Order: sequence, then structure tokens, then C-alpha cells
Amino acid sequence: MSKIPITRGGFEKLQKDLEYLKNVSVPENSREIEIARGHGDISENAEYEAAKERQAFIQGKIQELSNNLASAVIIDPRDLTDEKVVFGTTVTFEDINTGDVTSYILVGPLESDLNQNKISVTSPIGKALIGKVIGDQVEVKTPGGIRELEIIDISIEI
Repeated sequence: MSKIPITRGGFEKLQKDLEYLKNVSVPENSREIEIARGHGDISENAEYEAAKERQAFIQGKIQELSNNLASAVIIDPRDLTDEKVVFGTTVTFEDINTGDVTSYILVGPLESDLNQNKISVTSPIGKALIGKVIGDQVEVKTPGGIRELEIIDISIEI
């Protein structure tokens, strides 16, 4: 099993999600199944079928989170350098064509979240930025087309 990089915060979030599923979602769903069974013939009981499908989904999610936690290796950004773009750094770049300035935190695939400006080191932009320094320009092939970016800042947020 290959190790997947993750920040301490990302690891803790996965742990909380797993505990919630085990301690809240599973018991709630078990009650829903029992209530639905009480409605009679389960062969034609839509509530029962929906609860059983939810149970399968929850169990699958528990297995996925357990596997992710088992394969995760925590990387502490405080141990990293801000001289070049690496996992855990915040990189600010300018889109040369549009002038737009964007900042992303480079994280592992288990915790990427574009709404929080966290992109995976395995994404097209993440791959293109890794190892670069301030002033470097990169060309990135994205689903929206080729983008030309110039790195203007690298920092580590703790």
C-alpha cells in the first residue's frame, strides 16, 4: 500500500468523519431499518430498501476512510522550506494572460478542496508548481485550456 501525504489537520478531519459515521450515522440508520421493518412485508417496502441502500453506502464510506487513514502519512508544514513549492506550502501565482492572482495550499489528494483553495499535488496545476521558485513561469494544461502562470510568493501557513 503506497503512502499518501496529508497534513495533520486533514488527517484529523478524516478521523472525525470516520467517528461520526460509526457513532452517529450507523446507529441512526439501524433505527431507520428497524422502523421500516415494522411496516410489514419488506419485499415491497421502499423505506426498508432505502435504509438498506444507505447502510451499504455508510459501510462503504467507513471502509474508504479507514483505508485512507491507514495509507496516510502526516507531513508537518513546519518541517518544510518556503524557498520552493512543495507539499504543504501556500503558493501565490499570477495568470500571465488574465492578470488574475490566485493562492493555493498544496495538499494531498485526500484533502483537496477547491472551495478552501486547497489543491492536490497530483492535480495538473499542483504537478506543474512543485519544485518551482518565486519568479518561475510554468505552462499548465488544464481542462479549461493551457494557462501560463508566474509564481509570485511561496509561504508556509501553520
